[in-house]
Amino acid sequence: MACFAAHQGAEKAVESLFMKWGEIAWGHSVYELLKNLPENVKPDNPFIDKAKTLDRYYIPPRYPNAHPSGPSYQYYSEEDAKEAISIAREVIEYCGSKGL
Repeated sequence: MACFAAHQGAEKAVESLFMKWGEIAWGHSVYELLKNLPENVKPDNPFIDKAKTLDRYYIPPRYPNAHPSGPSYQYYSEEDAKEAISIAREVIEYCGSKGL
């Protein structure tokens, strides 16, 4: 659940940044959202690429049959959660530094 919540927190922060700049955010991919920010607030590519990790936690953790066998929670570790939270924190702090 922590992995999904980390994705959601980062997604909402980037969507808020879009709103701050009078832009419309489309989709749920944190990677795509960051990539499509206005040029004056867009982070560099290595930062944007980190968001791909969060995007892996958007759909599978929510569905009990998302994996070939067993419940979804069995496919995520404490290390996955720590990494997701760390990346989400970076995204949220970045968005905050741009005026939120």
